[in-house]
Amino acid sequence: MVTKRETPEQTSQADGGRARLLLLDGHSMAFRAFFALPVEKFGTSTGQSTNAVYGFASMLVKLLRDEEPTHVAVAWDLSGPTFRDEEYDGYKGGRSETPPEFPSQVPLTQDLMRLIGVANLSAPGFEADDVIATLAHQGGEAGMEVLIASGDRDAFQLVTENCTVLYPGKSLSDMRRMDPEAVEDKYGVSPERYRDLAALVGEKADNLPGVPGVGPKTAAKWITKFGSLEELVARADEVPGKAGQNFRDHLDDVLRNQRLNKLVTDVELDTGVRELGMGEADRAGVDALFDNLEFASNLRERLYAVIRAGEGAEAAEEGGAGEGFTVDVTVAATGGVSAWIAEHASAEALTEHAPAGLAIDGAWGAGTGRVDALAVTVPSGAALFVDPTVLDAADTEALAGFLADAERPKAVHEYKGALLALGAHGWDLNGVISDTALAAYLAQPGQRRFDLADLCRKYLGRELEEDTDGAQMTLDLGEEGGSGRGHGLAVRAAATRDLAGVLAAELDKRGGTHLLAEVELPLVDVLARLERAGIAADREYLEGLQGSSRRRRAARWSGRTRSWAGSSTWVPPSSCSRCSSRTWSCPGPRRSRPATRPTRTRWRGWRSGPRTSCRACCCTTGTRRSCARRSRA
Repeated sequence: MVTKRETPEQTSQADGGRARLLLLDGHSMAFRAFFALPVEKFGTSTGQSTNAVYGFASMLVKLLRDEEPTHVAVAWDLSGPTFRDEEYDGYKGGRSETPPEFPSQVPLTQDLMRLIGVANLSAPGFEADDVIATLAHQGGEAGMEVLIASGDRDAFQLVTENCTVLYPGKSLSDMRRMDPEAVEDKYGVSPERYRDLAALVGEKADNLPGVPGVGPKTAAKWITKFGSLEELVARADEVPGKAGQNFRDHLDDVLRNQRLNKLVTDVELDTGVRELGMGEADRAGVDALFDNLEFASNLRERLYAVIRAGEGAEAAEEGGAGEGFTVDVTVAATGGVSAWIAEHASAEALTEHAPAGLAIDGAWGAGTGRVDALAVTVPSGAALFVDPTVLDAADTEALAGFLADAERPKAVHEYKGALLALGAHGWDLNGVISDTALAAYLAQPGQRRFDLADLCRKYLGRELEEDTDGAQMTLDLGEEGGSGRGHGLAVRAAATRDLAGVLAAELDKRGGTHLLAEVELPLVDVLARLERAGIAADREYLEGLQGSSRRRRAARWSGRTRSWAGSSTWVPPSSCSRCSSRTWSCPGPRRSRPATRPTRTRWRGWRSGPRTSCRACCCTTGTRRSCARRSRA
């Protein structure tokens, strides 16, 4: 079902609470996603890496679901120097080179944000942290609750009672809430003094060296004792020990660090904080982007559940498929199938432009299948639900005749599955002019999955959702009723029928109509017959080959073993635990110092203790140990 969300102002007024502003550090969170998901497992058939986009979208979905913000924005770094680079040439100079798979994913992530109605913000000469600090300051003045999702610890200086940093943990789903108490527990200083601590300790990621030998605990102790970094600098001579001398020697570095790590809160932006309410998502655009990135339907469904999405799609508007459905379901009783088909599904009532829709509930695979139920819908809106177990001979004959009649056009989803399931029941299926899964593949060959629910959402502007009563898929028709038996399967048939028309128009634009009719559909029929027939094999001959192979292998290893042992006489058992040298001439290795006095066997080997190897297998493994008789000689 299409999720409808009120505007931020409506939400705030409705629940009596205040607005909630969510700010994301784009590059920081995208980098976290990039390194959290293996790049080799996320990519398109054209070679475009997608792990950062997928991970970023997953994190955003979780944040939107858990935090329920009314206003959202993503801040991005721009290429080019900032005021910090102008002051310090070595700023961020120690960072490793960006992985080549990452840069191309940044504009894709920005496109996704734009399509779902989230603002992308940046400012020349400033970093994303400065944009976030400015918006957080504006949000606090406007009385908003502010949440900052960032992996940069510099954001901790923004933490207040009304501003919380969501800091990424070990996984994408682990976001630690850093409020004033959490910051002080972690670093021993209040958030407003975190800048002072970072100036003393330094920041390796930004190439800002701190005082040698001074870690977070020592820095926190100094700040607590003197009150602030300014007071610590003024009384630098009072800091004792080697650490104090290092502090005095690197005082210029500390002051520079403090200037550079201060976030700017007055950056000029084109968008005010009140304008950051989430807009309506471009569902058609999101679908197209996800199709190009070859994302499965799971992420798409989770995203649509938390954003304001448009009711229809462009293709649905052009095809007129978003106007609604009328499904009048008849549950076939014994003896009623023939009459319904004659009245609603005659050859004159069905054409290539107005085919019947067919949906099957069952299972198929490995050349066979089963039919638990099926539904047929016609352009007039009439639908028939059939339970094969209640059919009499006349009903079975009438239904089989309808399915096998090539003069009555039909549309199905997953044609081969229908062929296998109906074929196992003894019914033929002819007259299929469209397989909506195949047609969607020809329209979007880069897409990975072609679920009926996804295609209905994209091309028809309707949502298929699980029916808790019948365990079927039902369509949000916007009408009352529809909870009767077989309604879910009938709606799937109706959706398949109308989807076939929209996809036919799409294929006609792309010049792929003949490919579906003349190549793909005939090939599916051939493949189904191949799976149903299987392959013939001479089992007796194959078993003979298997036995012959085993005998040859046994003879080969037997010869090798006797060659190693130096004799062709086979005497069980063996005192050697590593090979099959069971001969009189191999007494086995002799232990130098047995823990207890063992007894000698007729093969002159030791029976107690762990048995080791004889000369035969020792020689083959490259060791120099020889057997007992050989060593005595």
